[in-house]
Amino acid sequence: MPQPEGAELEAVRARRAALKEKYLRPMGERPPTTVRGVHHLALVARDVEETVRFYQDLLGFPLVELVENRDYRGSSHFFFDIGNHNLLGFFDFPGHDHPDYSETIGAVQHLALSTTQESFDATKKRLEEAGVDYIGPDRGIENSIYIRDPNGVGIEFYVEELGLFEGEPLLPY
Repeated sequence: MPQPEGAELEAVRARRAALKEKYLRPMGERPPTTVRGVHHLALVARDVEETVRFYQDLLGFPLVELVENRDYRGSSHFFFDIGNHNLLGFFDFPGHDHPDYSETIGAVQHLALSTTQESFDATKKRLEEAGVDYIGPDRGIENSIYIRDPNGVGIEFYVEELGLFEGEPLLPY
């Protein structure tokens, strides 16, 4: 995808700076959020078993539930434990023809998962042994690797504590 350059790039940067000035409040001045956190992120799976094998067997995210979708008969709704009381959920929709993943407005660009260095190294080794392509660590980002799951979902393994970004706290707790 083409990236802005020259005057267009400067305009984009100026717009970001103006938005930051207008909307980003200092940490001590922000109101508390109105929710408790992410219960689950729900994504669409092409194949239930393929998705379970990828997340549970390769990545080490335990499958914790597999039920019929309460909103669509015949569809499965299943969940993986991704730590810190957070769940990654999937639906399948048998009989529906869904297009392959596309990076577009409203799509999940990627899901960044906090990991320890030890877990990061073990995940990278498992990916290499399984022949799964990944990007990183490179581009000056030594603590991230990016993959696509069998459904096209982007996953980032990020060696960073929850609530921090590039070592800086984003949250007051």
